[in-house]
Amino acid sequence: MKTLLLFVAWCILFVLAWPVAVLALLLFPLVWLLALPFRLAGLVLEALFALLRAVLMLPARLLGHRG
Repeated sequence: MKTLLLFVAWCILFVLAWPVAVLALLLFPLVWLLALPFRLAGLVLEALFALLRAVLMLPARLLGHRG
């Protein structure tokens, strides 16, 4: 559904201002490549916090707490 809405928005932009739409289409891969390290860093931080939470909750789980 998100892809369809993005495509419809791009079509509307293409009708209203086609040079901007073509520029957006050409710059999209560059923006994706620039955002990739930040997405990977977010993934690593999310995994780190999940590990930290699991280690901190281990004593409670061993004592039988169901959370």
